[in-house]
Amino acid sequence: MLHLGMTFLKGVFVMEKNKFKDKKRIIVKIGSNSLTHPDTGHPDLVKIEKLVRELSDIRNQGKDVCLVSSGAVAFGRLRMGFSSKPDSLPEKQALAAVGQAGLMSIYSRLFSEYNERCGQVLMTKNTIVDNVSRINALNTFESLFKMGVIPIVNENDTISTYEMKFGDNDTLSAMVTSLTSADLLILLSDINGLYDSDPRKTPGAKLISDVSCVDERIQSMASNTPGSDIGTGGMTTKIRAAQIATASGADMIIANGRDVSVLHEIFDDDFIGTHFWANKNTNFDLIDYLNDNLS
Repeated sequence: MLHLGMTFLKGVFVMEKNKFKDKKRIIVKIGSNSLTHPDTGHPDLVKIEKLVRELSDIRNQGKDVCLVSSGAVAFGRLRMGFSSKPDSLPEKQALAAVGQAGLMSIYSRLFSEYNERCGQVLMTKNTIVDNVSRINALNTFESLFKMGVIPIVNENDTISTYEMKFGDNDTLSAMVTSLTSADLLILLSDINGLYDSDPRKTPGAKLISDVSCVDERIQSMASNTPGSDIGTGGMTTKIRAAQIATASGADMIIANGRDVSVLHEIFDDDFIGTHFWANKNTNFDLIDYLNDNLS
């Protein structure tokens, strides 16, 4: 299959440079591990400021930008003095309520320094499954983009039950990508991308830079081992996100969020990571996928 971004030259396919520069709507997901200091779990304010600057610069290029940000429970833990995640659901939801307010306060203050505005969007699985809620959510996103506002999305942990949860923000970000017809999803992780085996356990594991199809071989490479007790996702959730995003017609990239400068490196087409090529499936139905895979 010849992908957009590939050119046939003298009998071989070559990658075109700057294949992401024409993307118009970008969804960026960052996890709790990438927003906090590993030793303390406290917010990494320098990194958050750099993230805001990078996203603001993407907006300056005339692109729609949406941030899917974890961190509410982690920030709530810090604010309330919890050394680890509580076991009870009500306590987790209470921490999410406290932490989400603090997280949005930081984002709002920092974005305003770059003359950008942000708005909070909290979602549950029911937002996608219910026809009225889904249309309302889409209309809200479109209005925010039209106003030049950067939506900041998180799962609505304060009211979510097991049946209503996406469970991880990798999946949520892919759902937002599909819902809004975005053309690029970037997952900022604590790992460089997809490897042929778990690099934490296997010395010499090789990074896979391009994936044209998320088949059984690719799925078998996934490891469902989160990096710490801060985050909730592993490589399995990222592969699931790739299935949703690429079938919806978007490219997806996994890159290391340790240095958020990777965002402008992506648009310079000079980055380390894994690129999953868009592979739009006209038979793909977001609601059916959600019911079949996340019920």
